[in-house]
Amino acid sequence: MAQRVCIIGGGVIGLTTAYALVRDGIDVTLIEARDSLGSETSFANGGQLSYRYVAPLADAGVPLQALGWMLRGDSPLKLRPRLDPAQWRWMASFLAACRRSVNQRNGAHLLRLALLSQSTLQGWREEDRLDGFDWRRNGKLVTFREAASFEHARHGLADPQQQHVLSRAECAQLEPALAEAPFVGAIYTPDEEVADCHAFCQQLLARLQASGRCEFLLGRKVTGIRHVDGAVQAVEMGSQVLPVEQLVIAAGHRSPALALPGMNLPLYPLKGYSLTLPIRAEHRAPELSITDYNRKIVYARIGDQLRVAAMVDIVGFDPALDPKRLALIKRQAQETLPNAGDYDAAIEWAGMRPATPSGVPLIGATAYRNLWLNLGHGALGFTLACGSARLLSELIARRAPSIEMQGLAPRVA
Repeated sequence: MAQRVCIIGGGVIGLTTAYALVRDGIDVTLIEARDSLGSETSFANGGQLSYRYVAPLADAGVPLQALGWMLRGDSPLKLRPRLDPAQWRWMASFLAACRRSVNQRNGAHLLRLALLSQSTLQGWREEDRLDGFDWRRNGKLVTFREAASFEHARHGLADPQQQHVLSRAECAQLEPALAEAPFVGAIYTPDEEVADCHAFCQQLLARLQASGRCEFLLGRKVTGIRHVDGAVQAVEMGSQVLPVEQLVIAAGHRSPALALPGMNLPLYPLKGYSLTLPIRAEHRAPELSITDYNRKIVYARIGDQLRVAAMVDIVGFDPALDPKRLALIKRQAQETLPNAGDYDAAIEWAGMRPATPSGVPLIGATAYRNLWLNLGHGALGFTLACGSARLLSELIARRAPSIEMQGLAPRVA
């Protein structure tokens, strides 16, 4: 049986990792720099558990499309070039991954992990009675404004057994909130899910506290990792030194600062934004999750609120709210679903999604024999969290992983 495991990072990835380990009978110490858990990228993300829509951003044609986007004032992508070698290295690797064959290969890895994540969460909900986070299997519509993109999508379904092509009229029949929306058609996947990621983190916290097997060190920033002869010995938190037996880095976009000699963690933050709208009696919010394919905006009803999320900003490590970007999201959402919620009372948020150039996360062992990674999930952190946690717990306990690890195991050291 594995020794006590120390995890750096208290977002949805770190918390699910802790939960999977404790379920497997392993004691955990979790370190989080902030005073609360699940309060950064996990706090107000899109909320969609989109298991069959996990294709990487990097694909053939994307660089040219991105150039076109950047010439528009309403672009879903914003690039601010910086004198930052990490940004340029990430961009170069991203461009190298923009090939159809690479996209299909990485998409297959992500789909395999996503379906494991869906079944893992189902197991936790049913076996552990894990609830209290507004989970629903509500289904999802990927909607299209342009006939050309709709035609391309309908002939390239990821899972034809689970996905259905709908006309504009069929969309409105299935989701009445779209009756006046400017869509020409959609792809419908009935078994996609939605939930409140922050509430999910709080439920995991409560279960971990009740287990008696997880110690939390909050408000502690890891400033260094001590290592000797290819193994990690301790983590430094300022003047405090904590000996460790097994260590997991799950610190999101801050993880590269913790890289040891010989390790390359190819992460860069992709900034995203969300609005959270109250839904009142007079509003007509969609029950299904909606992805506006052409505008790259997602809508998810979470309890009595509507989450509207969008944008990919490659602007460095700047978590500040951008009023112009948020105003654009609000304007476009109001144009599409004007009566979906109280836009005047919307809560604004921005988060830094830790992405690899390929879009595939790094899960597993490193060249340091007791150091593990669980990071780089990009915009799919909530979707992939449970499966990633399960795999890492299996690997640490030296059990056979539930799925093939090809393409997921890190090549970073």
